[in-house]
Amino acid sequence: MNGTISSIYLARHGETAWSVTGQHTGLTDLPLTARGERNAKRLGERLHGLTFSKVLTSPSQRARRTCQLSGFGAAAQVDRDLSEWNYGDYEGRRTVEIHAERPDWQLFRDGCPGGESPKQVGARADRIVSCLRAARGDVLIFSSGHFLRVLAARWLGLEPADGRLLILSTASLSIVGYENNQPAIRLWNDTSHLDGEIKEK
Repeated sequence: MNGTISSIYLARHGETAWSVTGQHTGLTDLPLTARGERNAKRLGERLHGLTFSKVLTSPSQRARRTCQLSGFGAAAQVDRDLSEWNYGDYEGRRTVEIHAERPDWQLFRDGCPGGESPKQVGARADRIVSCLRAARGDVLIFSSGHFLRVLAARWLGLEPADGRLLILSTASLSIVGYENNQPAIRLWNDTSHLDGEIKEK
């Protein structure tokens, strides 16, 4: 552990058309919906006043746009290791459709044909974790749901498959860090800044 590091803030991108329909969105570069843009701004309000030694974002436009609307676009560095899981043949498909063909399929255990395995996603997460452990000060990351779940699992020293235990909503904020020199979750899937938006039809 680097004693100078405080917290790693994990921001999931705002809503897209496929996050609404539950379609797996890996490398398909979808924009935010209008609601996704509003919620990215609300995420920015939640982060207002905080300072970060480093801001990192996935190369996807949904992550970069969320970063920009949150007020951190000018400071952000793009890191391809933060890209969402490559779903390969399952890109654009919903879990219920995949289960019609493979009833026992589990993303975090089986990965995707033509895409990435949990081990491959975990290797990318490990590279990010190594970077974070060497950082000084708080770090803010913008990425996608499944990758951030694997990243948090690896931060905690768990297997990539254990990311299945950590649910993330769009435009949510989570924080990992340390307690008593041990990696820990300090906040998870906070959407309190979206309360007003969630009530809209």
